[in-house]
Amino acid sequence: MRVLVTGSSSGIGLATAALFLDKGYEVTGIDMRPSALDHPRYEHVEADIRDCDGTSLPRPQILINNAGTLEESEALAVNLEGTIRFTQQLLDGPDLRSVLFIASASARNGAEFPWYVASKAGLVGYMKNLALALAPRGITCNSISPGGVITPANEHILSDESLYEAVKQETLLGKWADPEEIAELAYFLTVVNRSITGEDILIDNGEMLKSNFIW
Repeated sequence: MRVLVTGSSSGIGLATAALFLDKGYEVTGIDMRPSALDHPRYEHVEADIRDCDGTSLPRPQILINNAGTLEESEALAVNLEGTIRFTQQLLDGPDLRSVLFIASASARNGAEFPWYVASKAGLVGYMKNLALALAPRGITCNSISPGGVITPANEHILSDESLYEAVKQETLLGKWADPEEIAELAYFLTVVNRSITGEDILIDNGEMLKSNFIW
């Protein structure tokens, strides 16, 4: 069975590709950066999802859309428009069984930056639209919305002890997630799960729930 993971060279995408390889899957990874994996069942395509020809790729049974950017000037073009365009090219595969998007907790609470928030909220909306379209074929379609995750993209926070401590205190569990935790949830939703579809799953260590109740 083949899995296609976009944004596979670091962070959540790398952890996800590695997990599926460990589980015995064939994995195709797409990233603008060189491969970070050396494995006989891993094929790397160095490309930008905005102009990658998905029709030339092996048709996957599982599609995991993880590629994205924090850059405000490119957020809509990459995170939303690029992901939609790329996904639409791969939906005709006769053996497709699951599609998953990596969104963001920001899509729910509006935190962070306006274009980034809009891109991720739009992605969740597209996921629901696609779930409706794919349901007659028995294909599940969901998204994961992580809160803080320990990835290279967050190095500016992780390398600042006081800043990192401050953001951890904004969560109920006092920590951020590892990329491997997101990968494990991705595996469950695309392989184990057969009945959850059209849902956005929040994994944020309780940050969204945290509040200071004053009576």
